[in-house]
Amino acid sequence: MNTYDKGNFFIEKSVRVIASIILLVTIVASCKRPTEEKPVKVLDEHTLNRRVDGTTVDPLIKQVYVPIYSDIYNQTRDTRTLLTATLSIRNTSLKDSLFITTIDYYNTGGDLVRSYIDQAIYLRPMESIDYVIEQQDTSGGSGANFIIDWYSKRPLNPLFQAVMVGGLGAQAFSFTTEGIDVEVGQP
Repeated sequence: MNTYDKGNFFIEKSVRVIASIILLVTIVASCKRPTEEKPVKVLDEHTLNRRVDGTTVDPLIKQVYVPIYSDIYNQTRDTRTLLTATLSIRNTSLKDSLFITTIDYYNTGGDLVRSYIDQAIYLRPMESIDYVIEQQDTSGGSGANFIIDWYSKRPLNPLFQAVMVGGLGAQAFSFTTEGIDVEVGQP
């Protein structure tokens, strides 16, 4: 084997090793891990507006719209790539709890697909919670979204994001969307 053949052999072997590593990483990343169910902290209507001293407060009620792409068009309108989407809700406060009363998932047509909570929950300071739309779940479509009703007893700036992950062949990609405030009336 001459020097040229040895060089080509080395390059071919390196390409195979790199391709194998990429394939292995893709397979490991796409493996379904069992989700640990976190205990959800449920509140009743009387606890929601009451301070420790027994007085009541008017909470700062807000509603957020978070766009979700459970699939995207690929090359033509008839070809779609399915995605896994994760809704992430993060309480960014170091001191105050974030109260959530609604987490509803809507499809492209604006129809309610499912409600994720049926009672108010709260996130402690710096706590996060997430909800996953599995790749095979096609109920939302390309224009799916979450509506989240939340409130706090003091002004907070929580983070509402979605992360979409997918792949085409050996190529993987991900992108995020941010929630936006929408108008909500007082209860």
